[in-house]
Amino acid sequence: MRRISTDMPNNDIQYYLRRQEEGLANIQSKIAEQTRIRELRDDPLAASHAVRYESYLARLERFEKNTLYAKDHFTYTDTYLRQANDVLQRVREISVQGANGLYAPEDMKYMAVEVNELLKELVSLSNTLGPDGRQLFGGDKAFTEPFRIVEGTVEGGGETMVVRVEYQGAGANRKAEITDGVYSTLDISGGEAFWAEKMQVFSNYDASDYRVTEDGSFFVDGEEITVTPGDTVQAIAAKINDSGAAVKASIDPVLNSLTLEGTNPHFIRIEDGEDAHVLQDLGLILANADAGAPNWNPTARVSGGSAFDMVIRLRDSLFRGDSDFIGTQGIGGIDLALTNVQTRLADIGSRHERAEATWQRLNEEIPNVTSALSRESSLNFAAAATDLGMIEFAHKATLQTASKILPQTLLDFLR
Repeated sequence: MRRISTDMPNNDIQYYLRRQEEGLANIQSKIAEQTRIRELRDDPLAASHAVRYESYLARLERFEKNTLYAKDHFTYTDTYLRQANDVLQRVREISVQGANGLYAPEDMKYMAVEVNELLKELVSLSNTLGPDGRQLFGGDKAFTEPFRIVEGTVEGGGETMVVRVEYQGAGANRKAEITDGVYSTLDISGGEAFWAEKMQVFSNYDASDYRVTEDGSFFVDGEEITVTPGDTVQAIAAKINDSGAAVKASIDPVLNSLTLEGTNPHFIRIEDGEDAHVLQDLGLILANADAGAPNWNPTARVSGGSAFDMVIRLRDSLFRGDSDFIGTQGIGGIDLALTNVQTRLADIGSRHERAEATWQRLNEEIPNVTSALSRESSLNFAAAATDLGMIEFAHKATLQTASKILPQTLLDFLR
């Protein structure tokens, strides 16, 4: 049998009032946050779905930003490569004029002066800064000018001119993730865009008896190649050919030495891995080589020039008035540089188109995922407003009833 004391009605009413206030606060919070799920117990299944949708939506939005950055980057790169193509086209026009043998030596010197200015413009384009302050063609060395001018005197030239352009950049290894596990390479390095001939590196070291003595690795165009004890020079060449590097390795049949040749015009980047000396032992580089500009072994023969080498060679032949050289090797070298630039332009264009297609797909997918998330977690405002009105009405009624039932003064307790 329950004993009824004076404070029991007060305790009961206080308990139910707090429950009503909790429900009122809960529905008000849901309306303010515009969600029907504030805690997992509100709807466990919908909450689990909503968490997955939110995670996926966050990734899609990150991918969208990456594709926009990639598109802008490809647009800038395309712009400057087109300008470089225009400069080389003008150089070719001059070379055709100089090759016809109709101009006097003095006229050909005037042509050489113009080519020299075009050379400076080409170097300026290769050292262009992007809108983010990074070198556009610097590869991983984003804050180092990829090409350095060496000045000197030229026979027939009346002032100090560019006699050599040295590459000091690095590989283009920056990538942007545009979908789950799918990456787009952002950069084209200067050693790719402004090269003309297929590069070749010939070692003079007889590697007939060479054997790797310990585990290690080396890098060719950024591709890591591992070696194990007992590997011969033939095994090393096979591993280079099986890698993703655009380099073909072979063994010189006379010297039994390692030879590297690019499969397309670009600067071959090679370096030994940490605590390894495979390339040093094979006579290709010296101990202080790095990935940007290998310190070639003096005994190794390196060939394959850049677009700048082709322009310099043409300019010097114009100063000499050598129309035969201009009409053969001069024009041929410029054509090689033009072909490579146009190939890189096509590559950048295809990357831009892929980024554009990915961006379009993401812009269709993001609203779909947002809609699915809304179905799981969004609040029905009409129903919430109705519930809020009912709870408020019940709460007011409870308060009015409590004011009549509960004693309000000390005299009420004394009666």
